[in-house]
Amino acid sequence: MQRHPPILVDESEIDFSAIRAQGAGGQNVNKVSSAVHLRYDIRASSLPEDLKERLLALRDSRITQEGVLVLKAQQHRSQEMNRADAVARLQALVDSVATVPRVRRATKPTYGSKQRRLEGKSQRSQVKSLRGPVRGTERGGKAA
Repeated sequence: MQRHPPILVDESEIDFSAIRAQGAGGQNVNKVSSAVHLRYDIRASSLPEDLKERLLALRDSRITQEGVLVLKAQQHRSQEMNRADAVARLQALVDSVATVPRVRRATKPTYGSKQRRLEGKSQRSQVKSLRGPVRGTERGGKAA
């Protein structure tokens, strides 16, 4: 399994904008722009090409058609902590694609595993056949 050396996201490539947080929070939430939108252009970044491809291949709704990752951080009350949280989440996303996925090679099942599978199927078939109506009895419940 191939892994890149630790890659740190360059903060000069990140665009931050402060917005008002959603949800409950009293007076503070209505007047302070403490939430943060992080915008990171994956295609224009200094990440290695294979890392960019794997990031863009993620089926993530936070990545736009143009290849810009948008993260919203509003967990904390202070803008600085939300900013740090957004950067940490971006770094975690980059780290998650840093490991090259292993190539799956097709293999054939062994003779023993085929036999065990067929044995299990026949046992299951027998159990299910016993669930049917009892033969040799009439509807009344007594045998003739």
